[in-house]
Amino acid sequence: MSNDYRSMWKNLGLNLESHDALLNVLGNAYKDIFLSQKNRPQGMEYFDFVMSEVHGLRIKELLNEKESGRKIIGSYCVFVPEEIVLAANATLVGLCAGADFAVQEVEKVLPRNTCSLIKSTFGFKLGKVCPYLECSDMVVGENTCDGKKKSYETLSEIVSNFYAMDLPQMKSVQGKALLKAEYIKFKEALEKLTKFPLTVESLKKGIETVNNKRKAIYRLNNLRKTNPSPISGIDSLLINQVYFYDNPARFTDSVNKICDELEQRVEKEEGIFSKSTPRLLLSGCPMAVPNWKIPWIIETSGALIVGEESCVGERGTRNLVDSSGNTIDALIDAIVDRYFQIDCAIFTPNPNRLDHILEMFDKYQANGVITYNLQFCQPYLMENMKVEEKLKSKKIPNLRIETDYSMEDVGQLKTRLEAFIELVK
Repeated sequence: MSNDYRSMWKNLGLNLESHDALLNVLGNAYKDIFLSQKNRPQGMEYFDFVMSEVHGLRIKELLNEKESGRKIIGSYCVFVPEEIVLAANATLVGLCAGADFAVQEVEKVLPRNTCSLIKSTFGFKLGKVCPYLECSDMVVGENTCDGKKKSYETLSEIVSNFYAMDLPQMKSVQGKALLKAEYIKFKEALEKLTKFPLTVESLKKGIETVNNKRKAIYRLNNLRKTNPSPISGIDSLLINQVYFYDNPARFTDSVNKICDELEQRVEKEEGIFSKSTPRLLLSGCPMAVPNWKIPWIIETSGALIVGEESCVGERGTRNLVDSSGNTIDALIDAIVDRYFQIDCAIFTPNPNRLDHILEMFDKYQANGVITYNLQFCQPYLMENMKVEEKLKSKKIPNLRIETDYSMEDVGQLKTRLEAFIELVK
């Protein structure tokens, strides 16, 4: 990245030495994992550019938005409704939580056996290396799990503009009412922050913008169903990760452009791997940038990832919002209807997620399922037992992976994944 950004990073309060070290590691990893692939779609050049400027040009754009009076809202979860944020004249961005950082500092305020995602959230703040966090006018945390709920008590002490969102834990009438109440409360907090009261028109426009993003991702996913697949799983994951950072309209346009190219590949039966390559579904915990370890191991071990049953994947982007309502209340109801369908492991019971995994397995013509779990992520680890039971009853090959963000277990994981891939061939 250009040195022109250093003054910008310094003004945001970043630790320049630590930030330089982080960008160096990420840059090298990106080259090894993404740029080393053969026969990549030309349209991936846009997403490579986004990643090369993820802490540079994109941050500059956000700061320019702030100067023009627009607010930046940082989020850690797909339950935070982007439609409402856009309608309130603000921009939603995902916050850094996909790598270990400042571990020693983090373990002074959190137990060592806290899940990697939560520890990463704190590491990027305490290490002062996340420009998205530092330029946010509001940081939204949600009580999806007990780990997040309790850790946010501490995070709110070190993030002055922290906003806590309560989420239901059961798919019930009362749970849906709670979600609506929280979204209305969130709307009011945004209106107070932005001084921009929501209107029916602004909410409809916000819904349309986010629906178009999801439609572009649906189009990409439909192309991944084909065999041979026109795009690798790791490139598809990257597109799903950029979903949370990029300008919405520009992102939608770029995904549709690469889909135009992929459709031509499908017509020519031009695949990234051969037709005989084992096709695997990846299911479980979300993978935020730069958490690429498991997909990289899988796709350098002779298999292809054809779908992600994850918040950074189909769980986070499936289902559109009905924009036909003519009042703010009706449109809020439609937003609640859509988000209440997210089958996160926080819900109990959660049979819809099991059905969704089976649906994706069939839809993407998968040969096996990798269930991905972060260490100490209790909701997904516990629900994994139900997932395995369901897959076993359908005679679907399944491998459970439990890991963290470190690279220490790469050798062991590669051995296990290679053996599983041989099994499903």
